[in-house]
Amino acid sequence: MKKTLIALAAVAATGVAFAQSSVTLYGVADAALVKSTGSSATLSSSGGMNNGSSRWGIRGTEDLGGGLKAGFNYEAGLSLNDGSVNQSGGNYFSRAAWMNLSGGFGELRLGRTLNPSFFAAAAWELTGTANYSAVVGQFGAVLGGIRNSSQIAYTTPNMGGFSATLGYILKGNNGGENAKVDLNAIYKNGPLAVALGYNKVQNAEKNIHVGANYNFGAFRVAGAIIDPAGDAKGFAIGGGMNAGPVSLVLDIARDTEAKDTNVLFEVKYPLSKRTFAYGAFLRDGEGKNAEAINNFGLGIRHNF
Repeated sequence: MKKTLIALAAVAATGVAFAQSSVTLYGVADAALVKSTGSSATLSSSGGMNNGSSRWGIRGTEDLGGGLKAGFNYEAGLSLNDGSVNQSGGNYFSRAAWMNLSGGFGELRLGRTLNPSFFAAAAWELTGTANYSAVVGQFGAVLGGIRNSSQIAYTTPNMGGFSATLGYILKGNNGGENAKVDLNAIYKNGPLAVALGYNKVQNAEKNIHVGANYNFGAFRVAGAIIDPAGDAKGFAIGGGMNAGPVSLVLDIARDTEAKDTNVLFEVKYPLSKRTFAYGAFLRDGEGKNAEAINNFGLGIRHNF
C-alpha cells in the first residue's frame, strides 16, 4: 500500500511538471514565382522576392515557479525546391539557437538570435521586414548582420509600451579581438510605434537608425532616418492601407550619398488566419552609375 501511494504521488508530481511545461513545433512554408531583370523565372522558397524564408523550429518554456520561466528556441531554414537545408549562417539551426530566463525582471537570452537592431526595424517597417523589404535591401548593413551569434542579451519588462534590449558579444566569441554592442529602444502603444536601433563592433564605425510608424485606421505611414557605417546614409518613407481584405504597401528607401532609390509595392490577400497570397514589385535603383533592376514575386505563405 505504501509503495502504491508513493508511485501515485510520483505520477501526480510528474503530471504537474508536464502541465507546467510546453514544447511547440512551428514553421513557415513560402513558395513564390520570381523574376528579375536579365534572369529567367524561378520557383523560390527563401529568396529575395519571397515574403519570408521557409523554415521550421521548436520552442518551449518551463514554469520554474515564482514567476520565473526557462525557455529555448531552435530554428532551421529549408528549401521547398528540393528539401535541402537552407541555412542562414552556415549551420543547421543557424536561424535560431538560444535559451532564456524570463520573469518580472525582463528576459535574459543567450545564444544565436535575431539581433536587437533587427527588432527595432521590425517595430516600424511596413512589410514586417519581408525578404523583399526596400528598407532592408537598401540599408541591411545598418542592422549589423540580422542575427548575432553567442549573444548575451537583456530585455527590460514592457513599461507602458516602452522596452529596450541590450545585446553584447564577447570579443572571445567575435574573432578574439573585437567585442560587439547591439541595442534597441522601442515604444509601441496604440497606433504609434517608435524605435531606435544601434550596433557597433569595437574599433569600427557605428550603425544607427530611428524610425516611426503611425496607424490612422484607414491608412498607416512610416519613416526612418538611417545611417550605416561607411559612406551610405539616407531615409525611408512609405504608406499602407487596406482595401477590404487586401493590404497595400508602397515603400521607398533612398541612399542620399549613392543617389540610389529602392521602391517597393506589395499587395497581400488573406486566405485564412495563417495563409495569405502576395505579390511584390521591387525596383532596385543600383546607384547612380548602374541600371535599375526590376524584381517580381508572386507567392503564397502558410504559417503553422
